[in-house]
Amino acid sequence: MEQSIVEGSPCRLMWETGHNVPLGWRKPPFSEREHRENRRLQEASMRLEQENDDLAHELVTSKIALRNDLDQAEDKADVLNKELLNTKQRLLKEVFRRELEKAESEIKKTTAIIAEYKQICSQLSTRLEKQQASTKEELDIVKSKVMACERCREVFSKEGPLQLPAVSRDNRDTDLDEEKDSLKAQLRELELELAQTKLQLVEAKCKIQELEHQRGVLMNEIQAAKNSWFSKTLGSLKTSTSNQPPSSPKEGP
Repeated sequence: MEQSIVEGSPCRLMWETGHNVPLGWRKPPFSEREHRENRRLQEASMRLEQENDDLAHELVTSKIALRNDLDQAEDKADVLNKELLNTKQRLLKEVFRRELEKAESEIKKTTAIIAEYKQICSQLSTRLEKQQASTKEELDIVKSKVMACERCREVFSKEGPLQLPAVSRDNRDTDLDEEKDSLKAQLRELELELAQTKLQLVEAKCKIQELEHQRGVLMNEIQAAKNSWFSKTLGSLKTSTSNQPPSSPKEGP
């Protein structure tokens, strides 16, 4: 049976260290079960330390991978934003180009119509002048023939206007009446043809004025479309620049 040893005494120290201690005072050795338990605890501690190291390494690796993924995503977002801006500009240019080509085509068409109507007016003017000259010539021929006829001479005065003198019923002649009616009909036809030609000339001039007005409106619309396109493009550039987030500094692992 072990003897009691005072705490802190030299004998206690000798008993704990096992040096020169009487056999009855020595500390009993660990049992096999305690050795196994101690070894199990040491192995568990080493395993936990290894797992902790593995988890720390995995955490650092994951952080680096996430940082790389974030950098790639930011770079891809920048590329997509630039592509979107370029696409918007290209679409705006394409729309403006189509509208401009359409307006220019309308202007060319209107200009061609105006030139055609001007040519028609010129032809009508020439035709009117020729008809007036021809009518005057025909009237002069008719008048000379009438003046050469003693029975028809009284129909025209020396000044030229048509006269219907009061002739006694006994002196009227059927042939003279027919000739007068024929002359009157010719005059009416010539006057009607001249009036129609003048009307066509006036209508052509009015059409030219209308087409020139339409051309002016189209030119104003083209200029307004140009100004609108420049404003939209500038606004789109400003909006894309202001909406683009600033790239964050890349963090280390």
